[in-house]
Order: sequence, then structure tokens, then C-alpha cells
Amino acid sequence: MKKLISVLPIALVAILLVPSVVFAAKPTNPGGGNGGGKPTPTEPPTQIEYKGYDISYPQCGNRNLKKLPTDHYFGIVGVNGGTAASQNPCLAEQLAWANKAKTYANQPKAQLYVNTANPADGVDGYTGYNWPTNGENDRYGACTGAYDLACSWQYGWNRSAETASYFVSKAGNTGISTSVGDYTWWLDVETMNSWQPSNLALNTAALEGFAAYYQSQGAKVGLYSTSYQWGVITGSTVSSDSNLNNLSSWLAGAANLSSAISKCNEAPLTAGGTVTLAQYVVKNLDNNHSCI
Repeated sequence: MKKLISVLPIALVAILLVPSVVFAAKPTNPGGGNGGGKPTPTEPPTQIEYKGYDISYPQCGNRNLKKLPTDHYFGIVGVNGGTAASQNPCLAEQLAWANKAKTYANQPKAQLYVNTANPADGVDGYTGYNWPTNGENDRYGACTGAYDLACSWQYGWNRSAETASYFVSKAGNTGISTSVGDYTWWLDVETMNSWQPSNLALNTAALEGFAAYYQSQGAKVGLYSTSYQWGVITGSTVSSDSNLNNLSSWLAGAANLSSAISKCNEAPLTAGGTVTLAQYVVKNLDNNHSCI
């Protein structure tokens, strides 16, 4: 900032040959510029928060849809209706909202998340959600309807295939891409859904099946959870050759933006992964800070 200097008029007493004197006023900002003293403080540039939101069936209904924020740089939409075998009834409208996000190179405008589970024999009151009776995979072999690793994997694959099919049917009504491989699919892994408490390897197998379907379509897959819930559900059963390794992590549980920023420095959910998103809640709406 330039320093302003005011100059008093020259007083001329010119009857005799008296030298004229120039009086200079003190700088209006004695501490700034090159005048010595402490430099003038300047405001730091405002840092843009490239935040997004995740929404799903709780935000359905005309009133809720009209209240969706418009300052998002990305939107993550839940395809299911709270469980792995249910559907979000206003998926098309919410996909259209996500696609209106501002541009941010590090995060795709529209991303998706899906509920996961392993109900197996109907634990916690679930009926099994059409537990598979056949199918074969390279990971665990043939599924014959048993509550084992092979059928747990097949259950995850089948649920993902059905969810993807529902997504395609709704995305076509919004004008956005219907290609499953064009999106990031986040696996929502939470203890509120149905899991096998005594054999955690079955839960991991189901998650591997969930991920495998989207990966087979060329999609990017990520994991949403907290470190605590992930540990309760999978324990130490994710082996070094699992397709769950090296996936991006979206960490939940932050109380505010500052806490979310700190979560970016936490360990990812699986080996080789990277924490790319951190979630925090403001006024009952899920906000998400981009860690990249």
C-alpha cells in the first residue's frame, strides 16, 4: 500500500530576503510503507471451501428437494432407501441436483453411495433379502445357498447389480450418463445395517462382492465408514489380496469443519487407500470436506 504525504503551504515572508521554509506533515500512516515501524497488517486471502453434500431418501419430498443447497462443488447421492435391497424413490431428482454442482477438478460433480449388509440367515430380524442359491466367483468358488464365504460374496455382487440397474433406469430421465463406470460408487459400511457378528470374514466377503461388481463395470469404488464401525464389521479379515485394499476412504464422524479437516490426516480404512473425503453435519445436513 502506498504512503500518502500531505505538504503544508509554503509561508512566504518576502519583504526581506528571508529564506522560505517548507513544513512537511507527518505521514498519515507512520507505521506503514518504508517509514519504519511495524508493517501494516493485511487480510489473508479467503480460502474457498470446496464442499459437497450427501443426500438420499430422507431428503425426498417436494419441500425437502426445494431446500437442497446450491453452493455445492459435488453431490453424493444414495441410490438405496436405507438398506441394501431398497430404492431411493426420488433418485432422478437428486441426481439432477448433484449434476448442477459447481466445477471442482478434484471431485466429480455427481457421485453415488450404496448401502451394504450381510443378512445371511436373517440376523437382526432381516429375512435374507433373497439370499443367493447359485453363482460362482474366482474369489471363493461356487455358491450353493449356504451361509458361507462364496454366497456372502455372491450376495454383495447381486445387490450391487440390482442397485446399478435401478440407477441406470433413473439416470436416463435426467440427461446425465447412464454408464455405471462413469461414477464413483461409495460402499456405505455402517453397524446399523445387518451383519454377521460371529464370523466377520463373511461380512468382508460380502463387501468384496459389492465392490467387485462395480469394479467389473470400470467404476471407481470407495469405502464410507468410521474406523470404529469398520473394525466392528470386518475386524482383521481383510487379507492382503482383497479388492478392498487401495480404495479411497470417506470418513464419517466429524463434529464440524475443523474436525473434518483433521480427519484427512487419519489412516484410511484399508491398506494402500487414501482419505479423500471427510463428513460433518450442519443443521441435519451431511456436509463433506474434500481432502484432495
